[in-house]
Amino acid sequence: MSTVETVLLSLLVLDAVALTVLVLLQQGKGADVGAAFGSGSSNTMFGSVGSASFLTKATAWLAIGFFAIAFGLAYLAKQRAEAAGTLGIPTVTAPATEQLTLPEESVDSPQQPDGDVPVLDAGEPADSDIPEL
Repeated sequence: MSTVETVLLSLLVLDAVALTVLVLLQQGKGADVGAAFGSGSSNTMFGSVGSASFLTKATAWLAIGFFAIAFGLAYLAKQRAEAAGTLGIPTVTAPATEQLTLPEESVDSPQQPDGDVPVLDAGEPADSDIPEL
C-alpha cells in the first residue's frame, strides 16, 4: 500500500468518525416541540441562530469530503488493478491447429479394472462392516 493510499484511508476513517459524531450531536425534528414549552432557550452556544445551521453545514462538508476521499481511493485501487494486469505474467494458450484425439479402444469399449480391484454393484454398500440399524 502506498503512502498516498495510507493517508487517504486515514483521512477517510477520521472523516467517518467526525461525520458520525456530528450526526449524533444534531437535534431531531421532534426536539423543536420542546422549545414551545420553554426548554429550547438554553441552546445558545453557537449564537442566537442556534447550532442547526453550523452543524448542518459542517455535516454537509464532511459528507462531501467522505465521498471525495472514497472516490479517490477507488481510483487508486483501479490504477493498482490495471498495473497488476501488466506485470508480465505469462499466459498459456494452445495453438489453434492442434486437436486432441482419443485412442480408438477407449472410445469403443469402456476399460475394465484389473483383477485385484473390487467392482461394486449399485445395490450393495461399499463396506460390509457397516451394521444395519
